[in-house]
Amino acid sequence: MAHLIVSKYTDHMPLHRLQRSYERQGYFLHRSTLSDWLGARADLLRPLYDLMVGAVLQSRVIHTDDTPVKLQELVTHRLSTARLWAYLGDAAHPYNVFDFTVNHKRDGPQRFLANYRGYLQADAFSGYDGLYLPDPRTAQARIIEVACNAHARRKFYESRGSDTLRSHQALAYYRQLYELERAAKEFSDAQRLQMRQDLALPILGQFHKWLEGQRPDVLPKSPIGEAIGYALNNWAALVRYTEAGFLAIDNNAAEREMKRIAIGRKNWLTVGSPRGGHTAAVLFSFTSTCQRLAVEPWAYLQELLTCLPVLTAGQRDDLLPDHWRAAREAKMATSPASASETPGPAAEPAS
Repeated sequence: MAHLIVSKYTDHMPLHRLQRSYERQGYFLHRSTLSDWLGARADLLRPLYDLMVGAVLQSRVIHTDDTPVKLQELVTHRLSTARLWAYLGDAAHPYNVFDFTVNHKRDGPQRFLANYRGYLQADAFSGYDGLYLPDPRTAQARIIEVACNAHARRKFYESRGSDTLRSHQALAYYRQLYELERAAKEFSDAQRLQMRQDLALPILGQFHKWLEGQRPDVLPKSPIGEAIGYALNNWAALVRYTEAGFLAIDNNAAEREMKRIAIGRKNWLTVGSPRGGHTAAVLFSFTSTCQRLAVEPWAYLQELLTCLPVLTAGQRDDLLPDHWRAAREAKMATSPASASETPGPAAEPAS
């Protein structure tokens, strides 16, 4: 089971290839059987997945992104476009969890983030807008928007062919901002916040003044006009990363997780049913989190699938990927010491 999960959700092997691979080894397993096994394992792992979701919702900031997947209707076999959403917890809650929806409506993130309070770093998808509205009772927003500067920068990069001078000027501002972030990679949150207040904010102020000055001189529908419009329309969210040291300048962490799905769907092409989509969301959550924490997914899943059925609810926390890694590292650290302290057999006299 661990090999099957890792093969599909880490190595991107579709089930029909795995079926042929197992046949060469003498195991005659139809891909429908493999699919049922994956669904059953996802059901088994669902309580642990729910713990990971609960931990992610306690984060100070969540990174999120989504990507389309083709969903095959059960009866008509027609294809529609569904979505897989990634939600990445912060450093204190280091889990990547995925969610599946049959469409791209705002219902997905609103349902998933219904009990969340904190920062949400995402692109400018309009489906998130309702999450940022202030609460009528407190007049304060439950979720604070943090936009992605990589998105804004990309629009200037793509406009180089039509307006080289303005595009490169904007990219020069972003180059300064990203150089500051690279230099502060090892800083504490407090040090990074101070750096941004002292150095990044003046650059952003000059950048904003330049954008305002260029806006009247460009066509709104031109590539450079759309890039400038995007930056100014989302400016408050784009500079919000300067408010806290634990915020990131962009949402690249979540976008990298979308590459995992993009590579996979080139191989397995479609999701066979809504149940298959939810199965993928659960199992991607474990393989993605393992990669984030540098945990070997096959070793982790092998032990997880062996131990989880016999554990009580209170013992499940020990099998979360970061807890499992910490316990394993502690065990490995103490093993050599205990072995050296254990007296061995007396040496035989030389003949």
